[in-house]
Amino acid sequence: MASQSRTLENLMLDTLKDIYSAEKQVLRVLPKMGKAARSEELKKALENHRKETEKQIERLEKVFETLDKTPRGKTCEAMQGLVAEGEEIMEEFSDSDALDAGLVSANQSIEHYEIARYGTLRTWARQLGMDEAVKLFEENLEEEKKADALLTKLAEQEANQKAA
Repeated sequence: MASQSRTLENLMLDTLKDIYSAEKQVLRVLPKMGKAARSEELKKALENHRKETEKQIERLEKVFETLDKTPRGKTCEAMQGLVAEGEEIMEEFSDSDALDAGLVSANQSIEHYEIARYGTLRTWARQLGMDEAVKLFEENLEEEKKADALLTKLAEQEANQKAA
């Protein structure tokens, strides 16, 4: 790789492609998880997250536009692993009272990855003076933090107790 392509802007674009792929993967798995969930509150939370994920993908596409790039992902292997773990939980715990606790855990792992990515991207965009991208990454970051807080609440108030 030439040194001129080893810039913060190129690193940001590479990471943007990664999170774009990650969000697309999440969008595909959330309906399966929602269908598998037993708790109505968890089902509702996963459906709301699916809707938010659609909006987050739209925001990422706007960031690509601001960079004059075509929206496309670079396979996010980290998210592939997190999604696979969630699918494994759905399969192995489908007949268990621990299913919802496992689904919450799998989704929190996903949220934490997304929070890390959006926090980094927002910081890099700020450093590069990309104000529109900062705003869009910040919106996604705040939604991910709220989703994580709701999952914690569901775990503590219901899912973990039923699993025990």
